[in-house]
Amino acid sequence: MECFKVYINEIEGRIDPFYYKSEFRELEKEISRLKTKKIEDISFELKNGSTPKGGVFKDSGIPYFRSQDFNLFDFEINQFIDEEFCKKLSRSIVKSGDVLVAVVGATLGIVGYVPENIQEANINQNVVRIRVKDKEVNPKYLAVILSSKIGQKLILRNSTIQTQAYINNSQLGKIKIPLPPLEIQNKIVQLMDNAYSLKKSKEAEAQQLLDSIDNYVLDELGIKILELKGRMTFVVNSDEVKNRRVDPCYYQPKFEEVEKAVKNGKFEVKELKKFITKIHYGASVKNEYFDEGIPLLRIMNLKPNKFDLRDIVRLPESMRKDLGNAFVSEGDLLISRSGTVGVVSVVPKEAEGFAFGSFMIKFCLNDKINKYYVSAWLNTKLQNLLTEREKIGAIQGNITIETIENFKIPLPPLTVQNKIAEEVKRRMQKAKQLQEEAKTILEEAKEKVERIILGNKEI
Repeated sequence: MECFKVYINEIEGRIDPFYYKSEFRELEKEISRLKTKKIEDISFELKNGSTPKGGVFKDSGIPYFRSQDFNLFDFEINQFIDEEFCKKLSRSIVKSGDVLVAVVGATLGIVGYVPENIQEANINQNVVRIRVKDKEVNPKYLAVILSSKIGQKLILRNSTIQTQAYINNSQLGKIKIPLPPLEIQNKIVQLMDNAYSLKKSKEAEAQQLLDSIDNYVLDELGIKILELKGRMTFVVNSDEVKNRRVDPCYYQPKFEEVEKAVKNGKFEVKELKKFITKIHYGASVKNEYFDEGIPLLRIMNLKPNKFDLRDIVRLPESMRKDLGNAFVSEGDLLISRSGTVGVVSVVPKEAEGFAFGSFMIKFCLNDKINKYYVSAWLNTKLQNLLTEREKIGAIQGNITIETIENFKIPLPPLTVQNKIAEEVKRRMQKAKQLQEEAKTILEEAKEKVERIILGNKEI
């Protein structure tokens, strides 16, 4: 609802219209029927962390969490700080059983329940630690309710939305949490634990399928290779360097081992340029996007053997001429040339006519080779290693059109290519199905929790 009225006696200390949206007020009415407590009344003082000067983090030490490192029961340890800095941040030390809430920007409202295996950690300034002191509150229940639609609406309503959304500790502390009896809280927690366990099982099965693709492709091509290791010292003869690159990393023996393994496979190896009919770079455009206009594919949309079209930005129609030939058609291939280089996928029908950015290269193939097979091969770990080898540039390495044209491709008969392509497609579709099932399991559990809390469903 974009137009609504608020009476003067309904003003609650805020005058921004967003706070009084009907969906928020209706939720508050439902919650007012229930027993509630403010977060600040059930917990010790809410605390934020800080970021070390220079942003330098150790490879080991005390785990350090940012908002992108957790999502309810899922935690990833990606960064560390040393004990000295952690002592300086003693106010925001995190331990098992704490509840973390992201309070700034795009991640506002992401909630994490610190698991048992994390005995000591810390957080940055964009995360708030809640430590429950009330014996009538299960901390895990608090995390569940805050991550539900109920909790997310309450967090959003109480935040300040200016340049970016933000909720301070005082605003967060004033949020009233529905508190059913502890027995019901525990049952809700058990319900979510069971859902997460099933979700994890589905996701693990999906990941196993995706991980199996690499070995399947190599087995079908008869390519066998032992474990590859980099060496600190090795010899390169001068005649091997003539008219070639002079950086030592390029001549690591592991690259030669890969090339030999590919060459010794069951099938002849040919250069990709024998099959390329068109190839060119994407368009260099400013990061100025609009609600309507030309859909633009970016690096983040390109995944191995697939596209993720959930977050597509758009350019104004006035830029169409400036984009030139930087458009894709169904069946074209796109490859990343910068950042994580060598990620490849065939353009699906859903992306027909989309523009693509300068960090990608488009190429088209003739009918003498299966484009989906080519994508499957180029995404193997062995080819990824060879692609990484070819990067040029000191700050951010990238590959060129010439690099792509000179890729060596094992070339089995089309019947074998088709078989490989179909099996890779089948495994990816099955993995996607499992991932969707995992997502559905969790969403259904959350909806059930919300109905229980609002009194519309018995456990």
